[in-house]
Amino acid sequence: MAVTVLSAFVVATPFAAQAQTAKSTTETATAAISDSWITAKTKIALFADERVKGTQVSVDSKNGVVHLRGKVDSGEAKAAAAEIATGIESAKTVKNELQVVSPTARKAVDANDKDIAKAVEARMSKDANLKKLDVRSDGGVVTLTGEVPSIMVAAKASEQARMVPGVKSVKNELTVRQASK
Repeated sequence: MAVTVLSAFVVATPFAAQAQTAKSTTETATAAISDSWITAKTKIALFADERVKGTQVSVDSKNGVVHLRGKVDSGEAKAAAAEIATGIESAKTVKNELQVVSPTARKAVDANDKDIAKAVEARMSKDANLKKLDVRSDGGVVTLTGEVPSIMVAAKASEQARMVPGVKSVKNELTVRQASK
């Protein structure tokens, strides 16, 4: 009897591992769909609200956290965007990284951000581990996204970006690749 029960556990173990992997994959896919849905609903709501110019706001969601980025005309528009995003079903929290830039100063700020992003990308292109990172600049605040092989490489990316003239601060949103088993 004990041998039969033990045999059942030995045979069932690989199936349990496969079921766990399938469950994990399903949860990951569901989270990605959910984040895409939250992002889409937030963008639609921003475009529908007269207090915010939807074209000025970039929206991204990860694990239910909504990130608002871009440049808006006023503090009221920034607050309204956060309020709208907070009201979206399934949105857990909102990170409002919108910059308030008056329409008259927008052209100079946008041009400067493009130059900063290009300079950071040029610096990153010299290192094979940093070549494929995404670089964004809003008001001199550089945001780094993408995957790196180690925490040391992530730290190096921040250091390299900080060396570029015009960079006020660096937001390192890099993820460290998990070692394959």
